[in-house]
Amino acid sequence: MIAIVMGSDSDWRVMKRAKEVLEQFGVECFSQVVSAHRTPEDLQPFTKEAEKKGVKIIIAGAGGAAHLPGMLASFTLLPVIGVPVKTSALDGLDSLLSINQMPEGIPVATMAVDNSGNAALFALRMLAISDAGIRAKLEKHKSEMATASRKKTENLK
Repeated sequence: MIAIVMGSDSDWRVMKRAKEVLEQFGVECFSQVVSAHRTPEDLQPFTKEAEKKGVKIIIAGAGGAAHLPGMLASFTLLPVIGVPVKTSALDGLDSLLSINQMPEGIPVATMAVDNSGNAALFALRMLAISDAGIRAKLEKHKSEMATASRKKTENLK
């Protein structure tokens, strides 16, 4: 199971793609708003509950100061994948740097701005290390992408 977490429901426009990808691969997930700034007291209980539920990976999206992924990572040993959400102020650069510049000891994998789809695929790759079924689905997905890419040459005629 994978948890998809975001600091606000306004981040859902970006984070729902992660859910779509995980569902496409038949991987169980749930989504929840937990704010690092508005409800910091909920962060540690959230991670402990996630661990009890069998969550293997947390995908966390945040914009602006984007402390959510790092704060979640500070409360758990579960892998955390951060998705910087584009903001109007700095076009997502603030989010990207906030998630990417974690101090040693609190690792967070960081995806491209607004790319929760890649966060889901990265999570699937981690699960595929010990799950042959997910690995087979990822191999098929990769093959389908290659076939579609090769066909695009036909568009140049």
